[in-house]
Amino acid sequence: MISRREFLAGAIAGAAASMSCQRARRDPRPNVVFILTDDQRWDCMSCAGHPFLKTPNLDRIAGEGVRFANAFCTTSLCSPSRASFLSGLYAHTHGVINNFTDYPVNLPSYPRQLHAAGYETAYIGKWHMGEQSDEPRPGFDYWASHKGQGTYYDTTFNINGKRQLLKGYYTHRVTELAVDWLKKPRQRPFLLAMGHKAPHGIWIPEPKYEHTFDNTPIHKPATAKDTDDGKPEWVRQRVHTWHGIDGPLYGTNDYSTFVRTYLETILSVDDSVGQIYETLRSTGELDNTLLLFATDNGFMIGEHGSIDKRTMYEESIRIPLLARYPGLIRNPQVVEQMVLNVDFAPSVLDICGVAPLPKTHGQSWKPLLHNPRAPWRTAWYYEYNYEKEFPYTPNVRGVRTDEWKYIHYPNGDGRDLYTAEVYHLTTDPLETRNVINAPEGKQMLGQLQTRLVNLQQQTAALPDKMPVNPEMKMELPEKSIR
Repeated sequence: MISRREFLAGAIAGAAASMSCQRARRDPRPNVVFILTDDQRWDCMSCAGHPFLKTPNLDRIAGEGVRFANAFCTTSLCSPSRASFLSGLYAHTHGVINNFTDYPVNLPSYPRQLHAAGYETAYIGKWHMGEQSDEPRPGFDYWASHKGQGTYYDTTFNINGKRQLLKGYYTHRVTELAVDWLKKPRQRPFLLAMGHKAPHGIWIPEPKYEHTFDNTPIHKPATAKDTDDGKPEWVRQRVHTWHGIDGPLYGTNDYSTFVRTYLETILSVDDSVGQIYETLRSTGELDNTLLLFATDNGFMIGEHGSIDKRTMYEESIRIPLLARYPGLIRNPQVVEQMVLNVDFAPSVLDICGVAPLPKTHGQSWKPLLHNPRAPWRTAWYYEYNYEKEFPYTPNVRGVRTDEWKYIHYPNGDGRDLYTAEVYHLTTDPLETRNVINAPEGKQMLGQLQTRLVNLQQQTAALPDKMPVNPEMKMELPEKSIR
């Protein structure tokens, strides 16, 4: 015989399930749950082929949906990329060109578009645009975020206008907030955008994972000493800096520790993804939900002597992107076409049947899920703006095609410090040989330069208003990480 308390609990649960079902019958549009990490390499998932990092919950999304094998960010820096996810625009248009600028209050975004279309919306976790403000941003019914980076332990959150210290490990706290929000009964479709701190440095794994890879051999990448053979002089100069493999390695001064702790924080993220998945299933909303996972930018762990992002090398610009929604993705698949962070907003709105944003540089990848031969881009434009606070990377403008990459340093034509780079990715996927002066490179250079200008014109990037890029000053140490 059940107690009165058990009866009431069951009744409440039944009512919530009923409300969920009623919502689904009345409004067929999918919910959206977007999980965003910080600085996670595209290959740091076992479904993407990592040799020893196991991510079963991310693998499950890929195994029940789609993995985009060639996803990229258009600016490999946290805030600009996050703004591109929201707006579908390049940094030169949305205006968030560094890690200190907030998302413009009047700029349309996919959450505001969903909200206007009747979605209940929430943002939980790391926002990382506008360092000095934790105030709720427009477009969200529920807000739980903090200033700047947050900390791996004991972060003060602004929860709907009230500040609260949430003690404990960051990944657990944001997951608990997200789970609690997802469990609330509602009759409207919803958007939950969730931002993790991990795996942004300086890395602090949670106790149960902090020794996971202690006995795993960690080897430097094959290109760790690849700073010659046509590389610009600035690549060699940064090797001993805060962003170089022979620098302090975020204070660890040990490459193995540096890599192990990075990977160990991802294990907690994978656990969190599993909790979100199970919560959606227990509330009856899993198959009604477009579940998405991505990161803001890639990260080099020693390739080309670097331990940062910002550059246009593959490890810096490639990002993981997963999607699950049985209403659209009926069989697991891998999409090979080049998709970008600026495609995210158009795709979400398209799948939800909501009006598109007034202006975007991206395009919806929804057609690729039904037709792998659907017309799609064969080249795209990359940009990064020099930051005086982190003077280890110059201004970068470039173009990447399915086969080739041209990296242009606009303030340094003709100087060894900023030698332009051309790579044939088909034969040299690790970008070890700059062929700009080789016969095959010379043959392609004109075409790539023309394509770069065309893409800049198409995205209204000209005239280029980049910051002044002085002679590089490679000095140590940096006291903050962004």
